[in-house]
Amino acid sequence: MSTPALQGVAVLGSTGSIGCSTLDVIERHPDRFKLVVLAANRSWKKMVEQAAAHRPQLIVLMDEQAVLHARAALRDRGLAIPVQSGAEALAAAVSMSEVKIVMAAIVGAAGLASTLAAVRAGKRVLLANKEALVMTGPLLMEEIRIRGAELIPIDSEHNAMFQCMPAHFRPGTEPHGLTRLILTASGGPFRTTPAAELESVTPAQACAHPKWSMGRKISVDSATLMNKGLEIIEAAWLFGVPESRIEVVVHPQSVVHSLVEYADGSILAQLGAPDMRTPIAQALAWPERIGSGVQSLKLAAVRHLEFEPPDLERFPSLELARAAARAGGTAPALLNAANEIAVQAFLERRLNFTGIAAVIDKVLQRLASRPADSLNDVLEADAQARRLATAFIEPARGAYS
Repeated sequence: MSTPALQGVAVLGSTGSIGCSTLDVIERHPDRFKLVVLAANRSWKKMVEQAAAHRPQLIVLMDEQAVLHARAALRDRGLAIPVQSGAEALAAAVSMSEVKIVMAAIVGAAGLASTLAAVRAGKRVLLANKEALVMTGPLLMEEIRIRGAELIPIDSEHNAMFQCMPAHFRPGTEPHGLTRLILTASGGPFRTTPAAELESVTPAQACAHPKWSMGRKISVDSATLMNKGLEIIEAAWLFGVPESRIEVVVHPQSVVHSLVEYADGSILAQLGAPDMRTPIAQALAWPERIGSGVQSLKLAAVRHLEFEPPDLERFPSLELARAAARAGGTAPALLNAANEIAVQAFLERRLNFTGIAAVIDKVLQRLASRPADSLNDVLEADAQARRLATAFIEPARGAYS
């Protein structure tokens, strides 16, 4: 059997949890992958450590001060690795001919432009940034079709469903015979917390996920179940089905990562340990399989699997997301922007936990959805929702400290 050619990889968001897991998998397969680009926002110290270990051709940092610090630190180590800054440099980096695979793991709306650039360059895009599809679903999927890019989801749930699809499946097209998608949710740290106590939970409590190791913003989304709402919108675009055929079930063990039901009554599931290196390895090597470093799942040790419906009174964000999905147009972008502002305010102790959903609800009630015919339409809606959410939060500043 011939050895596959080395595949150049750009890791966007390399200093975050997904980025670090991606570097771990790449390091295990030096005969298959070579790191070409590392990109992050401002974590220059961690970036320099990664660069010293993996020797990329290029580093991109969005923060200009971080660029200056990184350049000096690299010189001190005797490493002649160029460091660039800004959105244009990042778009150019993912378009390099040496880059064949792009891990799109920059969190939130900030990752939209670079994801689109990678798609337009015809790369294999490993999509860990769910907001790109939430905000620009029809535009992104059309670009993928036109440019001949490959899109493989990295979210554990969407990757699980991707693995349960027919071999010929391509994102954006509904598989023949598909009847239902079932997204699993751990329930987060507050699955059994009385609703009356949620108002007083702290950022530290919200970020203490019982199963997964994730960044702070994503951890809060998991605690509110907004992550499942965003995943419903993402799944609808990835798999070509309406929101009404996507179900969410709470599965505290986080062993079954999602399920797909077909017309003959079959339900296919993907199981594994809660470790993001599994979907990362699957997407890097697809359609082949490679080692990920993840420990084998011991079914006898799991013993039982539980499933229950989500508590919509405790987690109103899930229904807010469904409403945005049904409205379409710019509504998902409004939802995402309001959520990002509200979550950041919560993390900064300017908003209480239950206030997150309340702010999002106010924004969606105030701003009507409009057609999202262009990227400018989406970005305008995003900016408008951020301004309004901030205005709703500011009068209460200090009330939650």
